[in-house]
Amino acid sequence: MPKKTGISGIEYGRAAFAYAKAKDGKKLGGNTSREYKAYTKKIPMLIKTNGLGATLSFVKAKGSKNEAYQLLYQQMAEWFMRQGNDLIELAKDDDLVERVIGLNSPAYRVVTREVLALFSYLRRFAEGLIEGEAEAND
Repeated sequence: MPKKTGISGIEYGRAAFAYAKAKDGKKLGGNTSREYKAYTKKIPMLIKTNGLGATLSFVKAKGSKNEAYQLLYQQMAEWFMRQGNDLIELAKDDDLVERVIGLNSPAYRVVTREVLALFSYLRRFAEGLIEGEAEAND
């Protein structure tokens, strides 16, 4: 497949990444995969209500005891570690929350929009790939 460039290339890359990650969410199995699906819907609203930094802190904290949150946090970090992504310089050992809260205001807004765009695809693909609703554990 030819390499996409420009805006359509960004959308294509985001969509392809999100599809692969939603498939990983499905592999969690059982209620955990259904939680993953539910959180792909919940996280964008948390970002809009509380801000990206606070939401990332919440997801990271929840991830210490919840595999679905842990996977979503890792997937967000992986998206920013991708080669050619110049929104945040994030190395493998860097903490996403620390990097995000250290951004200046314009960069913070750009990164917030990027995470919301990523979750738009994650949510759609998770809804299509994962059946059922999560049992209330959160």
